[in-house]
Amino acid sequence: MDQAVNLWPLLGIAVVVAGFLLRFNSLLVVCAAGIVTGLAAGIKPMPLLAEFGHGFMKTRNLTMIVLLVLPVVGLMERHGLREQARELVRKIRKATVGRLLVVYLFAREISAALGLTGLGGHPQMVRPILAPMTEGAWEQGHGEPSPEQRQKLRAMCAATDNVGLFFGEDIFVAFGAVILMHTFLQENGIPTEPLHIALWGIPTALFAFLIHSARLMRLERNLLRHGRPAARLKGENA
Repeated sequence: MDQAVNLWPLLGIAVVVAGFLLRFNSLLVVCAAGIVTGLAAGIKPMPLLAEFGHGFMKTRNLTMIVLLVLPVVGLMERHGLREQARELVRKIRKATVGRLLVVYLFAREISAALGLTGLGGHPQMVRPILAPMTEGAWEQGHGEPSPEQRQKLRAMCAATDNVGLFFGEDIFVAFGAVILMHTFLQENGIPTEPLHIALWGIPTALFAFLIHSARLMRLERNLLRHGRPAARLKGENA
């Protein structure tokens, strides 16, 4: 208890914040933050480089998993996956952009809470399925979206996937962050169980769902307020 705590490694957080604010390359920002944190913690350059290499060797298979998914998704898109997803939503009369994304947010959080994080994701779910379905729901009620509206719809699809995954996986008892917090607390003499830590993630996930759902339900109104569909603009110009 008498030992002073070294707070200099927290400089890595400042590097991450500054890098993202300045819109630098994410990989370079994370690597720079790791280097700053390691040096501030007193790790010498060569052992620090060895840790980088060790971390890369442990996770190199993850890159192969992502690369294997891309050809499958591309093949399905070539055979009309995006068009079929768009047409499916158009047949549902009560489907709206907000309702569709709220349903996906709920499904994403629940599946992530059960440890099924691979059921969603940007390459395998958002781009080929969710984004076309969202655009189909928009076209059903408002006509063809303008380029700016289309980009904002796609961005909100990606954001919804991120929110559902980020806050849902914190409830999963075997999630890496939960195990890390459990280990840290145990090492510092604070007895706790991973299940208790995971349960405390439920209120955060619930509030994240409610807040983001409110944003999704206002999405169409906000897009219509700041821009008009492309089809309507063409008619006015004619």
